[in-house]
Amino acid sequence: MKKPGGFYKWELIVILWFAFFLNQGDRQIFNSVLPLIRDDLGLSDVQLGLVATMFTFLYGIFVPFAGYAGDAMQKRWIVFLSLMTFSLGTVFTGISGGLILLIVFRSIATGVGEAFYYPAANSLIGQYHTKSRAMAMAIHQTANYTGIVVSGFLAAWIGEKYGWRVAFFTFGVAGVILALILMLRLRNDRKDAQAENLKEEKVERIPIKAVLANTLTKPTLGLLALAFGGMIFVHIGYLTWMPTFLHEKFEISLTRAGFSSVFYHHLLAYGGVLLAGYLSDRLSQKFMSARMWVEFTGLLLGFPFIYWMGATDSLIMCYVALAGFGFFRGVYDSNLFAALFDVIDIRYRASATGLMLSFAFIIGSLSPVILGWVKENLTLSQGLSYLGFVYLGSALLILVAIKFTFKKDYVEVPKLEPNTVG
Repeated sequence: MKKPGGFYKWELIVILWFAFFLNQGDRQIFNSVLPLIRDDLGLSDVQLGLVATMFTFLYGIFVPFAGYAGDAMQKRWIVFLSLMTFSLGTVFTGISGGLILLIVFRSIATGVGEAFYYPAANSLIGQYHTKSRAMAMAIHQTANYTGIVVSGFLAAWIGEKYGWRVAFFTFGVAGVILALILMLRLRNDRKDAQAENLKEEKVERIPIKAVLANTLTKPTLGLLALAFGGMIFVHIGYLTWMPTFLHEKFEISLTRAGFSSVFYHHLLAYGGVLLAGYLSDRLSQKFMSARMWVEFTGLLLGFPFIYWMGATDSLIMCYVALAGFGFFRGVYDSNLFAALFDVIDIRYRASATGLMLSFAFIIGSLSPVILGWVKENLTLSQGLSYLGFVYLGSALLILVAIKFTFKKDYVEVPKLEPNTVG
């Protein structure tokens, strides 16, 4: 059998990039047309926040099962089924006529479907990329930014011109088509692992007991998950309410608000994630905690920009704050799971990814409804500004991990034969 690597490992990144583009793009549709849904269906800010909260909470509940499935089964089929499920959920969200159906199609079908994508996809990248791991994951991460920016603008434009339902139909159908293409192109990752003689990727089913023993006993994983939970709390809140914040506070159109709320942030995130990914791959060859220090830096320096974006009364300064926040968010994102994989054996990476995502998204799920309450009872400006302190707390958790747990938990990367995956 021809050994995997070379061209295919980069073809894989291209395929997964488009899948992740839709995964993230589907999430931002709801946020971009939120005022239209509110007016059409007569829902309150708290009810709309509840839909976003339920989506994130259910994602968090199901993602550890997704992680285990990614270690126990062929990852390509997990990715395919995830993409098909959340795309169909997006299509059916467009027919929702009230709060209950929004929760069923948006929160349950789309949220649970999306939960199964990232652990399997990320583990696939880790399997085919070793020395290029952070760079490959950084490129994959740019699909997050692009999907959110494009959907933030396009969904708002479609919503204002044709109605919010058409925005969901458009992205959902695109996802169904891509799922069929993906099914035809992805290789059998289990057979590739056997061909590479990677003992860590044997095809036998991995016992749940072994997964738990090799993940939950790592205190670094717990600290990374807590820090990630704070980051997700900030980002879910920001993504849910920033379009509405700009639309209402600065009285700009919904299309402009949907675009501006995500464009400046994610444009700078591109630079941050690629630069930090490149540098950390090289720095990690010199000292093993390099990836963790990059994460700490991103969170610490992102804090003042988050506070500023909610506090300023100038639209231009708000955009500048969003850009600074985005750059340092990208710095953190570049090593989000590359750092995790430094302390997790290759056999349990999808499971560890699922556990970390679960913990983080359950914490983050509270953000939309809390900010909805703050909006109704205080001001949304205050709520968005205070998110900065959550980022600061997450930075301190990473620092604790670097100083007290990382060295003990560190796992040496297995040595591969020449011309193999990497």
